[in-house]
Amino acid sequence: MPLEFVRTKIARSYLAAAAAEQFGDMIKAVVDVRRKIMVVGAELHSDEESALLGDGSRQEDRWGINLYPAEDGDDWFEFDSMINVRPAQGNRSRGVEDARLQASIRQIVDDLVAPESSS
Repeated sequence: MPLEFVRTKIARSYLAAAAAEQFGDMIKAVVDVRRKIMVVGAELHSDEESALLGDGSRQEDRWGINLYPAEDGDDWFEFDSMINVRPAQGNRSRGVEDARLQASIRQIVDDLVAPESSS
């Protein structure tokens, strides 16, 4: 799957097919919480991050996640990426430590990914 900017709603089944091509059951994504967009399709979060930065995103606004399209609820998201390690922003781990930020990222992804039945 080529690197893709997601600015409007896409089908979850599309992400599932893309995941199958790359990692099996997972696809990497980087979300810009200010612009409410994400990039998917790269092998590395850092490549998606670079694409967002080149498109006008700010460093402090982008967060790496993994999505598991076949899963539901909390199992659908994984907040785990090396790009999230930012001690200067108070995030000292690969996860996203701030619960409000996690909620914001979840909402953006929910707004951008249509469930199977409404794709």
